[in-house]
Amino acid sequence: MRILILHQKVTQISAPDDQDVLIQAEAVSNALKALGHQPIILSCDLNLSLLRNYLMEIQPDAVFNLVESLDGCGRLLHIVPAMLEALNIPFTGSDSNALMATTHKTLAKTEMVRTGIPTPNWIGPFPPDLRSGFRPAPKEAEHSCRKWIIKSLWEHASAGMDENAVVEADGRTVEDLVKSRAPSLGGEAFAEAYVEGREFNLSLLQDSESFQVLSPAEIVFEGYPEGKPRIVDYRAKWETNSYEYQHTTRRFDFPAQDAGLLEALSSLALRCAEIFKLKGYARVDFRVDAQGHPWILEVNANPCISPDAGFAAAVQRAGISFEQAVKRITEAALLSSRVETTSCMIPISSIGIGLSISEAGSPSAADPIHFEYEPLSEDRQNVRRLVEATGFFYPDEVDVAEELVEERLEKGDKSGYFFVLVRRCGRLIGYGAYGPIPCTVSSYDLYWIAVDPDFQGHGLGRRILDEIERLIRLSGGTRVYVETSSRPRYASTRKFYQSCGYRIESTLENFYAKGDGKVTFGKVL
Repeated sequence: MRILILHQKVTQISAPDDQDVLIQAEAVSNALKALGHQPIILSCDLNLSLLRNYLMEIQPDAVFNLVESLDGCGRLLHIVPAMLEALNIPFTGSDSNALMATTHKTLAKTEMVRTGIPTPNWIGPFPPDLRSGFRPAPKEAEHSCRKWIIKSLWEHASAGMDENAVVEADGRTVEDLVKSRAPSLGGEAFAEAYVEGREFNLSLLQDSESFQVLSPAEIVFEGYPEGKPRIVDYRAKWETNSYEYQHTTRRFDFPAQDAGLLEALSSLALRCAEIFKLKGYARVDFRVDAQGHPWILEVNANPCISPDAGFAAAVQRAGISFEQAVKRITEAALLSSRVETTSCMIPISSIGIGLSISEAGSPSAADPIHFEYEPLSEDRQNVRRLVEATGFFYPDEVDVAEELVEERLEKGDKSGYFFVLVRRCGRLIGYGAYGPIPCTVSSYDLYWIAVDPDFQGHGLGRRILDEIERLIRLSGGTRVYVETSSRPRYASTRKFYQSCGYRIESTLENFYAKGDGKVTFGKVL
């Protein structure tokens, strides 16, 4: 199947918790490839029209939804699933209603209270709104001191939390603290009664129509000094050189006397999945007080699935490979959408790129060609063979073409090299490689376009170039540059770029060799 891996757009200056989604996307992509699917990774922002156009054009069989925020705002993470629901496109994880209900933390707590699920008391949020599950300071807390933890209402990944998040104050003072700290916590915040005790995470993975509770994990705060709050704050999650990160571990082995507690935690986690109508996978975070009573802190629909995160660790502990977990998450998406299978969706097998090629290499109405975007391991040699077959390139240039494939295979998006490939009956017959130009805002280099000689002259090169330009636009690119030779034998190549709207930006005589200059073409998209 063709599966679109969708995540929020991040930049080099994005915070570590935002950049982590790139690691998740790469891990999921590798798993889907190992399962025999064709993954396509795409980032998105608040330009929903652009996203919709892309979805309608590519028509994926399913979307693996890794969107955790939009434009840095966690409260918007339900918007993309809502769009996918409107387009009737299957997607992984929980639906937009469940994401909204669990991301808004005091709304989630209100629903837990209503259904008898134990959750710590809270104050706020501030500023209040009609949906917020607002609670003023309880009367008994107005003039008595106790510990509270101040949290963002919407943001995940412990955003804005440090050891100063835990305060000891009366209710009135806490209200003032929440109001003053809200701007640094995503604009809205609340105070939750701090539970001294142990912390647990229970991960859930859907199996057919039910959830499996994976191995419970306890967070261990190793060597924390007296008075230091035992919380998983931002440093503990993301700053690898910090004391908190290095002294916060998880364990899966428990003494026999914990059996009853672990059973209670599992029952509560499954109850949360039922109440919030979760799908695919989830994680429920608990604190357990000194008397052994569990309290649910958060219900995380679509939790982080990076290979080093808690969910992946629980999957491994349960004896399930990461690939099998991805398979089950994907199957759950298809299962939940089966009843709603759409009249507006076109089977992916019927979608081509507007070009077909017959056995002899001439256009045909049958056998549509599809783009691929990730090279396979065998494409090292396939690209070398194809580039050599054109007869246009020096031996060292052929080596570079192969090296670009190796870089992509080893480093993924971090390589800076992106590909568009076309095959026929398993044979690579054309490809292009491109990437962002370092130290520029929105300029891209077109490194290669090559078409097998048996398939030249039928518009395939133009189709590949059109697709590359489309992908660059989707990534926010505005200019494309390509370099070629000034030698007479490259006259057709130069004519090709000019016919595609490129103009000569510069010519450097004798650049490659005597009598072989470099011609740079550019195009504004």
